Amino acid sequence: MVERMRGHAGLLLAAAVVILLPAVLESGTLATEVLVYALAVLGCNLLLGYTGLLSFGQGIFFGMGSYAVGILMTRAGLPLPAAVLASIAVGAATAGLVGWFAIRQRGTYFVMLTLAFAQMFYFLAYSLPSWTGGDNGLLDIPRPPLALAGMTLMRLDTPWRFYTLVGVCFLLVFWLLQRVTDSVFGRTLLAIRENEARARAVGYDTRALKLAVFALSGAVTALAGAFHALMTGIAPLSNIEYHTSEMILVMTVIGGTGNLFASVLGAAFYVLVSDWLSTLWPRWLMLLGFLLIAVSLFMHKGLWGLAERWWPARWRDKETR
Repeated sequence: MVERMRGHAGLLLAAAVVILLPAVLESGTLATEVLVYALAVLGCNLLLGYTGLLSFGQGIFFGMGSYAVGILMTRAGLPLPAAVLASIAVGAATAGLVGWFAIRQRGTYFVMLTLAFAQMFYFLAYSLPSWTGGDNGLLDIPRPPLALAGMTLMRLDTPWRFYTLVGVCFLLVFWLLQRVTDSVFGRTLLAIRENEARARAVGYDTRALKLAVFALSGAVTALAGAFHALMTGIAPLSNIEYHTSEMILVMTVIGGTGNLFASVLGAAFYVLVSDWLSTLWPRWLMLLGFLLIAVSLFMHKGLWGLAERWWPARWRDKETR
């Protein structure tokens, strides 16, 4: 019962973020970018926070989602809903392939395998310019109106209209993942994270469960990549670089692992602070590095852990007055 109430609270907080971003930000593109990376961090948190798998392969699925939606819309002429759904399927299939190999190893070797796959997919994308655009990226990705059976449901010609679509999809994905993490499947993932050998000893097929969460993570991350390509009109080669995997991991750690709303906090903090720092100094990445060092030293559970410590302390102060 308590966990269910926490899940409802997380969904309400996520909805509050979606509603408040247009009120506090002038740029619809920046607000959309927050939700896009929040989706990617949700996928990463499923692996790291709930299953204990430190993967450097998230950029693979992000990039594959970008390329899939771009190729299907520019070459195959698929409508927007079909192209997005297909990109989700491509992300899940790619993650299943990567996961099938990676989950056979643990610890450092698992990390090295995911990093090796990230490099392999990057050079594969670089070597196929006729499909991916190579170093220039896949250009001129359209953003047509959202239509169903020939009837236009929503125009997406402005950043804020596109933000509305991304916001609705983000909340739907957040709700679905909340149901997943609160289910028996989600509890089993936590058991694998805490003690995989014991989970295997009581009869769970840990490889199958890890492969399933890998595919789910890849599907969510590919959706984020598809929205990013639609937002910018381009699927750049950088989307599939391992640096993208690092960025998604950093966002996950900043927000805090093992909590879905923490993913939203981490993505919002990284995107907004990066945007702010870039206006202060051309070498803003150095400032961001110092900030990340401070987070690593003093906030081991991320922003969500800081909020959990601060909120009870505030209530205790009120009670003692």
